[in-house]
Amino acid sequence: MASSSTYIRYRAPELLAPAGTLDAFLAALDAGADAVYTGAGAFNARAAADDLTCEELAWACEVAHGMGARVYVTMNIFVRDDELGECVVLARRVLDAGADALIVADLGLCRRLRREVPDVEIHLSTQAGVHAAAGAVLASEQLGASRVTCGRELTVDEIGAMAATGVEIEAFCHGAICICYAGACSFSARRRGRSANRGDCTQPCRVPYQLVDGVGRRVDARDGDLLLCPCDYLSAGHLDELVRSGVGALKIEGRMKNPDYVYNVVSCYREALDAAVARVNAAESGANATAATDAAGGDAGSDAAGATEKTVRRLARSFNRGFTDGYLTGRTRANLMSWERSCNQGVRVGRVIDRRHEEVLVAFEDAVDAGDTLEVRFIPGPNTAKDAPKRWPMVPCPVDAAEGDRVWVRCKRKVEVGAQVNLVRSERLIEVARERVAALRAAGQDPASGRDDAAGHRAAERPLSKNQGASIRGEAGDAACDAASVRAVCIVDDPQAASDLLDGCYPDALLSWRPQGLDVVPAVFEHRLLEADADAWTRLLPALGVVLDEVSREGDARRQRDLCRRAAFVVCRNLTQVAYAREAGCVFEVASPVTAANGETVQELSRLGARCVWLPEEMGEERIEEISRTLSGGVRLAVWAHGEARLMVCEHCALTAEGPCTETCLVCPRRLAPRLLVERDGSRLPVAVDALGRTRIFDETLLDLAHAVPRVISAGVTELVYDLTKLRSRVELCAKEG
Repeated sequence: MASSSTYIRYRAPELLAPAGTLDAFLAALDAGADAVYTGAGAFNARAAADDLTCEELAWACEVAHGMGARVYVTMNIFVRDDELGECVVLARRVLDAGADALIVADLGLCRRLRREVPDVEIHLSTQAGVHAAAGAVLASEQLGASRVTCGRELTVDEIGAMAATGVEIEAFCHGAICICYAGACSFSARRRGRSANRGDCTQPCRVPYQLVDGVGRRVDARDGDLLLCPCDYLSAGHLDELVRSGVGALKIEGRMKNPDYVYNVVSCYREALDAAVARVNAAESGANATAATDAAGGDAGSDAAGATEKTVRRLARSFNRGFTDGYLTGRTRANLMSWERSCNQGVRVGRVIDRRHEEVLVAFEDAVDAGDTLEVRFIPGPNTAKDAPKRWPMVPCPVDAAEGDRVWVRCKRKVEVGAQVNLVRSERLIEVARERVAALRAAGQDPASGRDDAAGHRAAERPLSKNQGASIRGEAGDAACDAASVRAVCIVDDPQAASDLLDGCYPDALLSWRPQGLDVVPAVFEHRLLEADADAWTRLLPALGVVLDEVSREGDARRQRDLCRRAAFVVCRNLTQVAYAREAGCVFEVASPVTAANGETVQELSRLGARCVWLPEEMGEERIEEISRTLSGGVRLAVWAHGEARLMVCEHCALTAEGPCTETCLVCPRRLAPRLLVERDGSRLPVAVDALGRTRIFDETLLDLAHAVPRVISAGVTELVYDLTKLRSRVELCAKEG
């Protein structure tokens, strides 16, 4: 064991706070944030945020730098060709205003920024989907990223493995969770017409669903029907581990949150993180003494646990959907989810012990202030009327109350004795944040309140200009697409179908879709190779393409590296997989969630070695033609011509809504039977869970570009993707048999 003179001294990760408004920005600084991230224009993943004007940003940067804090500006949506120029202009403006770095997801924008703003510091957004060490190294060495934000789904060990590469890693530590892997969600775009990848998510994961089998019988067994709504991310109990992991920054989610939320959460994590660093370094410098104390039943561990409990209760006084550390621990079963509510759950502060006409007697277990909003969580009893309202009443606390106090609270709605009482709005937190922000504003001259169009303007949908198109075409070359070189990649889900395709035996359905004379290449989804017929697939691999999974974590590395070596070609759907393919020297193509929304991204992927780039499934026909003509045949492009439209991929198994998980995914009877999510309007969305327990949700409507195939080929598309897997036919067959 290292002596006290040679022990490792751990530094505190940067505490990175959100700000959607100037007041939230100032609240974050006063609460102790080391850095603040904010939007300053249209090109960020919170379209509904107010954002800062460039004038406000300049003032905020001056205040932040005066307090020793850094400022990062988010430009983390996937942008179109006609927006790249505006993005670069905005980047220069925010950097001139004092921003220290840009948070970017789009590879084409990274490429353009490296070329036109060479000194820019780029942080790769979580939207880019890097979940493992090899992807972080590729982002640093090839994309020019000085920091990589990893996904929320990773465990502490996985975060540590990424940090061990020497690339600075930023990890989330608190806030809302998207149930879908970041950058991999097309749900809002396909079902609601507003793209999450463009910063305009309609949050389809926060609304009710039913889970039914193939004949329409409801199978979910939870009290709530929010089957895709996760609790909020909480790392307060894992800060010691995260400090030891070497992570460079801990990021709080919440650019849509109020200043009081930002102030409370940042101050809680500031205090807890400083304490964690002190504990870790104390343990490192006196490891023997610490071990002896713990072995003897000392209270060092209990003190830390007690501090964490207090921190969590303080955090819960701000907006939350309940908390989970399931991703950090690798236990992501039912405890990940907030089945009953997607709104603020607050924190328990007491219970109802008596009632009388329009009043309830509350026994308080924690202090509250006069004016705080209390929510009485109604518990139906055996004598509860059938028409009793479902909605829980929210009432103001009439007086200050300490722990142990009993207070009569006015409540017109009839509720049962024993009902839990939660604090859902703290007036003191709001007032403290307001006072602290006012003090910071008074310390310097406020920026003008006018909001300039350049910062708030979202680029209109308009055709590509001649000059913008020419700059990319000149780099790509002007070779026209040769229709004879167009081929069809046909994805099948059983080895016999793959063998038939290799032998030139095509199903009637394919013959009706594909243009005459199209060369056909069989392929298979990676997760299909994990099923019971894996041996049959293995024999076919040298002649097949493999469409790798959307996810690439450390646990997937061995399998995906092996597929890169053995398959005829692979389709990479994650930057980590691109790193594996380059390492193996294999033929590879690239598809979303590595999102090619513009010609610059296509060029960048081609530079990395991609033979063909598949355009995103959510991209419309006009955009496909636009980007194809922009490149004019310089790079091979593919489009999804027919098949299942994937809405999202989740680490969480949606079938846990039926009851506890058996931990036997490969033979799980639920997984092997048809399952569909039913929306409130009756739409039925097929659900598939793979052998790793990951959920994929599909649209009710098939992708079908058959009518547009001649046009997109004429525009320059050289590859058509036909998904011939049988998920839908299995569901429909079971429905008919029922």
